[in-house]
Amino acid sequence: MCKMPIIDMTRTGQNIMVLRKKAGLSVKDLQSAFGFGTPQAIYKWQQGLALPTIDNLVALAALLGVTINEIIVTDENNQIKISA
Repeated sequence: MCKMPIIDMTRTGQNIMVLRKKAGLSVKDLQSAFGFGTPQAIYKWQQGLALPTIDNLVALAALLGVTINEIIVTDENNQIKISA
């Protein structure tokens, strides 16, 4: 039996907002960097309603000066059990 962590979307979103502010970037800055027409995707990430795609996550980590692991927050108490 293998336990797989679950991403805590709400805490990950909060973490994105904290890291963005720590990096001195605005939502508008991220919107421009990603070439998004509106800031809605970034607000959804910050609210925990959506997660960045893997390519956007890599770019976000580079923009924030952190690793992907520093962005994603997992819920260690709530894991999926998979039989291997």
